[in-house]
Amino acid sequence: MKITGKEGGPIDRAQAKRWTASYRASGRGKTNAHLFGGETVRKLLEQDGCVGMRIYYALDDNGEQQLLLVGTDADGNDLVEGEILDHSTPCPPDCTTGGELAG
Repeated sequence: MKITGKEGGPIDRAQAKRWTASYRASGRGKTNAHLFGGETVRKLLEQDGCVGMRIYYALDDNGEQQLLLVGTDADGNDLVEGEILDHSTPCPPDCTTGGELAG
């Protein structure tokens, strides 16, 4: 699988609002979002050979939902010898105030 760096794309605000509300209403998880700092994400994306990132769903040692971010090369291989990000800030408890996507 060739990765160009242009994978993914925008969705409109109404759709994003509808999807996040649907997720919260489903009761599938107690974590609605994860925040990663821009500097941290830039460091991941600036690795040699990195053209994208893959996000893995994970459960930590306490059974809490986590997201793991890992860079990918142009062939779609995970750059596991480089940065693997975790330690995001979960929402709740640290959520945006008044945000349309947070509900």
